[in-house]
Amino acid sequence: MAGILTAAWGMPEGSPVVIASMSSLSTSTPVSDLTEAMLDTLFHSAHTVHSFSDEPVSVAAVREVYEAMRFAPTAMNSQPLRLAVVSSAAARERLVAHLRPGNQAKTLAAPLTVVTAYDPAFHNHMPRLAPEREGLREKLAPDADFRESKARFNGLLQVGYFILGLRATGLHVGPMTGFDAAGVDGEFFVESGWRSLVVMNIGHGPSREDGATRPRAPRLDFADAATVL
Repeated sequence: MAGILTAAWGMPEGSPVVIASMSSLSTSTPVSDLTEAMLDTLFHSAHTVHSFSDEPVSVAAVREVYEAMRFAPTAMNSQPLRLAVVSSAAARERLVAHLRPGNQAKTLAAPLTVVTAYDPAFHNHMPRLAPEREGLREKLAPDADFRESKARFNGLLQVGYFILGLRATGLHVGPMTGFDAAGVDGEFFVESGWRSLVVMNIGHGPSREDGATRPRAPRLDFADAATVL
């Protein structure tokens, strides 16, 4: 697949992993300045970006994010997320042909685009990912419906991790689900069998154009979204 780097990159065993503690979010403990800054970067000040600055985004930057966010939890450590990093103009044109009209121009102009997908055949990696669960690959192999459901659910979970990872490194994201998923899958994933989830435009910040970001829409309060049992 010329122009696309398809990846679930590896990292040598024993590589250092830095985990930030969120214990300061306890209601009995003041939120530290560092945690406030983290929350601001990840949530409070972050917006979906529709038009980016011209500063390029390297594939290496996406790789760095993936190699960090892959340590976040998934069921059975299944890690079904797959990435197609659209790195060439030719590949971008192929992708844009399957996007809804409102998403085409901004994707052509974005510094980098990633198609996130899930792998229904994730079970083939289980001997490596969950070696303590002997025979799991063989148990999952005949149950295609179960694998499809679990891969999609956990793939979407990892999409959320991926977005936060990009934001944590100072990048900005424009996620899109307005595209012909079957068309994208047929264009890029025939051999792998992956299934597309979300197309993401990625950049270093919004452009100066009107509409690069939009005003913050209302959000539900905790009382509206939660029940305490």
